[in-house]
Amino acid sequence: MDATPSPSSSSAFDLVSSALGRYIPRGAATGDAGSADARGDRGTRVPGDPAAGRQEQILGAVNLDRDLVITRCNVDAPVFAGLDARVGRPFVDLLPPGDVPTVTRRLRQVLETGEAHVARIQRLRRGDGSELVVSMSILPAAHPEEGLTVSVIAMARRLHLYAAETAIGTSLDIGETAQSLAESLLAWGDVAAVDLDFAVWTGEGVTGQAKGRIRLRRAALVPDRAWPEGYVTPGDDLPGDASRLLAQAVLRDDAPQTIVIPDRKAVERVLGSPRVVRALVPGERSAGVACVPLVLDGTPPVVLGVAEVWRRSDCPFRDSELFDLQELVARTAHHVDLARQHQREHTQVLALQSRLLPRSGGDTVDIASVYQPATPDSAGVGGDWVNSFPLPDGRTALVVGDVVGHGLGAAATMGQLSMEARALLSAGLAPDEVLEHLDETVSLLDDADTGLTAGYSALGSTCCIALYDPVGHHVTLSSAGHLPPVLVLPDGHAGALAVRPHPGLGAEFALREPFDVHTFDAPPGSLLALYTDGLVEDPSVPIDEGIGRLAEAVSAVHPWDTLQEAARHVVSALAPARQRDDVALLLARTIGYRKEDTATWRLPARYDAPARARAQVAALLGQWHTRDDTRDAVLVLVSELVTNAVRFATGPVTVRLIRAGHGLLCEVGDTGNGRPRLRRGGPFDDAGRGLHVVHRLTSRWGVRWTDTGKVIWAEVTR
Repeated sequence: MDATPSPSSSSAFDLVSSALGRYIPRGAATGDAGSADARGDRGTRVPGDPAAGRQEQILGAVNLDRDLVITRCNVDAPVFAGLDARVGRPFVDLLPPGDVPTVTRRLRQVLETGEAHVARIQRLRRGDGSELVVSMSILPAAHPEEGLTVSVIAMARRLHLYAAETAIGTSLDIGETAQSLAESLLAWGDVAAVDLDFAVWTGEGVTGQAKGRIRLRRAALVPDRAWPEGYVTPGDDLPGDASRLLAQAVLRDDAPQTIVIPDRKAVERVLGSPRVVRALVPGERSAGVACVPLVLDGTPPVVLGVAEVWRRSDCPFRDSELFDLQELVARTAHHVDLARQHQREHTQVLALQSRLLPRSGGDTVDIASVYQPATPDSAGVGGDWVNSFPLPDGRTALVVGDVVGHGLGAAATMGQLSMEARALLSAGLAPDEVLEHLDETVSLLDDADTGLTAGYSALGSTCCIALYDPVGHHVTLSSAGHLPPVLVLPDGHAGALAVRPHPGLGAEFALREPFDVHTFDAPPGSLLALYTDGLVEDPSVPIDEGIGRLAEAVSAVHPWDTLQEAARHVVSALAPARQRDDVALLLARTIGYRKEDTATWRLPARYDAPARARAQVAALLGQWHTRDDTRDAVLVLVSELVTNAVRFATGPVTVRLIRAGHGLLCEVGDTGNGRPRLRRGGPFDDAGRGLHVVHRLTSRWGVRWTDTGKVIWAEVTR
């Protein structure tokens, strides 16, 4: 073997090797350590042996070239005795055959990316067939052509318990948490598996010891290799017989207990069915098993699942090892429960998000939306939301928002703002007025005196509201700190709309600014994209470049493409598979009304305006071949609305008739600012009778406010 290099060297191999002198106990009996491990001692300390105490953690280093062949090695510690790590030998010869594909893939990945692969539990084969459990790290060289360095640490049981406990629970994903536990358990056997109660896997609440809960699902399995047909792998449900047997075994006398089945004959006798044996027993060499319940302390204790460690029958479990296994599982069971709670919250927020996603955009606009939550191991589902709905007056509302924070607090605020925006828009308020109300709502929610937020603040949330007018073919929008929408015109011109920046919702009083209203032409065939920052933000590039990439992706959508598939393609092209923030995208393709389906008249506010309006409308309804009863209702409706406009308002009166779907939409605009209200009048009251007539003739009616006055709209079914 190579001698320890000079301290002046700076390669990873040299740095690790230079530290070996501080850890290798000089004068230790190499042969004793090797023979002990060859007998299956697996590193247990011998009481009163000082040399053994100094071998709690032993380092070794092996340098590999780009063909994964050993070029230098330094594994002189006694604990590594028996490893045939000769220069010129392929490193994979030190691995169990089943681990070769996985480890080779990791080695190649470090060579290609230059990113270290740190602290994975791995087994190395000795020349006599025994195995040594190590913590293996793969370190890239300073120069790619120099290959890489593999450092190994032979770990004693107590140190391994500490390392495993710190490694488990770093992710909030229940599958990754179970996988970390299984990888740590592999130090005690040949195969490790974690099977969780189905309610734990789905995030449901688990309380008490319900006798009916016998459904187990495999959450993790190591090592990573090809398993025979019929064997249960992650994501599969265990057969009902196996679930019942495991549940009964670990709940003997109504108390969770670890059980050990020492050999294959006993395993087959306990499992009984050949199908269950195929599903649970990993192979001929792994015949004995220790089943350790994952238990939450309580009265009574709650069993979350079962951890299984399989080992060859010629290496039986010692009492000290079983104590260590139980201690590790007991220390980490609460991490599994935390992941379960996170999964439950994740599922609840996703359900709320799906309720808010738009279903359709009506007849005048085609709508598609995609919501992609953050990865489960992040801080939780965020407050990104999109919504689209047709307004009663024929326009379509497009809304996108991003609430600060993650989890249920952000989801609750998101739902409240979304529903409030929809109610206010349906009531006829303009986008800037709606944002003013949302701004006040966010400020109230953040008021500590209300007690509604419980430590959660939504200050700085953003929102953008766009209204599409299918008659005028334009979009009116207001933004509260949100990124600008992207508009692609029918001629292919694409870009972000010029929207003035705004501080966002709930800004301090001194920073508050009025919400601007912007109007843009959107002829039929235009494509409008509203989105949240998770789709375009990348720490490595400016935000403008991300928006530009989005504009390119949206402009590539063909007019014949299905809009929902196009939206998915845009998200998959721009958003990474695993992102730390939510992604929401709303695509709207404008259609509008045909010119022959609308008509507008502008009349002076004089006594003859109702008669002139009736004449114009009657002629148009004749051209549209409207039924007589519908025509009579529309003429009475127009007469009443125009009469009210002349009587109570000033300036010109605008009359618009729209043929939409199965109804006729009539609009009468004036310069008045009074709000018509339907009231219950007395038998001799003259005022208010016109609105009662409008109410009885129409399927619905309402008021929309404009910069110059108001518009009363009413719909008649034809």
